[in-house]
Amino acid sequence: MKFRRLDKRIFFLLGIIVVYSTIVGLKNPYFLSIQTVFDTIRSSSEAALVALGLLVIMIAGNIDISFPAIALFGGYVTVVIMIATGIDNLFFAFALSTLFGVVLGLFNGFLVHSLKIPALIITLGTQYLFHGIMTTFIGSATYGAGVMPKSILSFSAKQLFQIKLQYGTTGLTYFVIPVVIAMAVTWFILYRTMLGRGIFAMGNSEEAARRVGFNPLVIRLFVYGYMGALAGMMGIIHLASVNAVYPNALIGTEMMVIAAVVLGGASFSGGRGTILGALLGVVIINLMNNTLIFLGLSSSWNNFCVGALMVISVVITSYQERLENRRKLLFTD
Repeated sequence: MKFRRLDKRIFFLLGIIVVYSTIVGLKNPYFLSIQTVFDTIRSSSEAALVALGLLVIMIAGNIDISFPAIALFGGYVTVVIMIATGIDNLFFAFALSTLFGVVLGLFNGFLVHSLKIPALIITLGTQYLFHGIMTTFIGSATYGAGVMPKSILSFSAKQLFQIKLQYGTTGLTYFVIPVVIAMAVTWFILYRTMLGRGIFAMGNSEEAARRVGFNPLVIRLFVYGYMGALAGMMGIIHLASVNAVYPNALIGTEMMVIAAVVLGGASFSGGRGTILGALLGVVIINLMNNTLIFLGLSSSWNNFCVGALMVISVVITSYQERLENRRKLLFTD
C-alpha cells in the first residue's frame, strides 16, 4: 500500500514514540502504564495549545516567538485583577486572559504586516515589550497558592474520570478539554473555511493569494490574533498546573514549541503542516524532557536530543519539498 507523504511523516513520528517508549519501559517497567499516558496528556496540554496556534501561523508563512510572554501577560494580569476585585470564576479567568491574548496577538499581526520586517525580529521585540509592560506597570510579585483564586486551583485538581490502580487512582485531567476544543476549531478553520484556504495560499505565495482575492492584512491579523487567544488560554492552564503565579515563568519556552511543530512537519517557508503532526511533535518533546533521566542521562541531553530531531526533521522536510518541486517541474536552489 502506498501512503501519501503526510501519512509517512505521521508514521515516522508514531514510530519515534513507540521505540522511545519501549526503550524507557525496558529501563523502568512502571513507565508503560495508563498513568504515564494521563500524565503525558496533562504535561503536554500547555504546549499543545500554543503549538496549534503556531502551526496556523507557520502555515501562513510567518513565525511567532512572543507567545510565552503573551501567555504570561494574560495569566498574570488576570489573576491580579481577580484578586483585586474578588471575582473568583474560572470562565471569567479564561475569557479575560484570552481577551488579553487576542489584543496582543492583533498587535503582533499589525506590526508584521505594516513594518515589512521579518516576523522573527518583530515578535522577538514584542516578547520583551509585553513582559516589560507587565513587570513595570502591573507588577512583578509572586503569588502563591494561598492567595490564588480558588477556581483556578480547583481546576488543576479536576478530572473527567478516574481509574483505580493497585497503588492508587489516576485520571484524565480537565486540561484536555481546552486542547480538544482548540483542535476542533483549528481543524474547522484550516480545512472547512475560505479563511483556511487563504492561510495555506498565503504560505505558498502571498502575491498569488492577493491576486485570487485574499487580503494579507486580514489573514495576518487573524493568525496572530488566534495565536494570542490560545496563548491566553495557555496562561490559565499554566497557573493551574503550578498552583502559583511567577512573573518570569514561561519565558524561554518558545523554542521547544517551535521544535515540536517543525518536527511535526510544518515548514518555515509556509504552506504545509498538520494538526496531528504538531501534536505528536509536542508529545515527543515532552516525553524526552520528562524521561531522559530514566535512561541515566542528565537534563543537558534534552537540548541535544531535541536539536537532533529538529535537524533531522528539517532535512526530511527540505528533501520532500525538493522532490515535490521536481515532480511539478519547479527547480529551486
